[in-house]
Amino acid sequence: MAGKASATPATYSPSPATRKGKPTIYKDGDRDWVRPDGRGFQQCRPAFFRTGAVNAASGSAYAEIGNTQVIVSVFGPRESKKAMMYSDVGRLNCNVSCTTFSTPIRGQDFDQGSDHKEYSSMLHKALEGAIILESFPKTTVDVFALVLESGGSDLPVIISCASLALADAGIMMYDLVASVSMSSLGSDLVIDPISEEESYQDGSLIISCMPSRYEVTQLTITGEWSTNKINEAMQVCLDACGKLGKIMRSCLKEATSATSE
Repeated sequence: MAGKASATPATYSPSPATRKGKPTIYKDGDRDWVRPDGRGFQQCRPAFFRTGAVNAASGSAYAEIGNTQVIVSVFGPRESKKAMMYSDVGRLNCNVSCTTFSTPIRGQDFDQGSDHKEYSSMLHKALEGAIILESFPKTTVDVFALVLESGGSDLPVIISCASLALADAGIMMYDLVASVSMSSLGSDLVIDPISEEESYQDGSLIISCMPSRYEVTQLTITGEWSTNKINEAMQVCLDACGKLGKIMRSCLKEATSATSE
């Protein structure tokens, strides 16, 4: 089931523009700051995907984008519990958790389960619109996401990885779901922020979409944003989602080719 991946992770940067200089931490009001990992403001981290990561699951996927590492397992469709009311459409359950070693400081990003619930809810909303729920009535599909290492932009990586795991499980979908985030730091917008950048952000924008259909399944905005800033951020993120979607589809094709050989 696992696909053969290339040695060098693919990148899905919406813009080739880069800024040269020694990586420094962002300081408020500093217009000439450079991102800690040396990327351009509109340059995403390299992305690596692999399906079939968990043999016991109906479908699974592993994602590594920069230092952020996530593994997602999908189980089902299974018969829904009798206590649940009859439904002509299937049900989707999502659960997000993290390892105790996922952050330098234990519990730093997932505080006593509060973020677990929020991330689980947001994962459900991002995926639900892309799944053809009518294809498995009276049954339930369970999605379990585990953050192995939290390196920033965790939720978008979780969503993208979960979408790939659902496809690997053979769940009927309108399209894969690719997700990208952007942080607002002063007057600058930086795509695919790392943890250090997220700690300085004035606001964040996370967009999940079906690239082939150009349809947004979820949009989350926090902090203060001007209309022009939102429009700019959305266009850049949608462009990045389209390129990320191509990498995800390539992963599925490689897995299919490896299985048929």
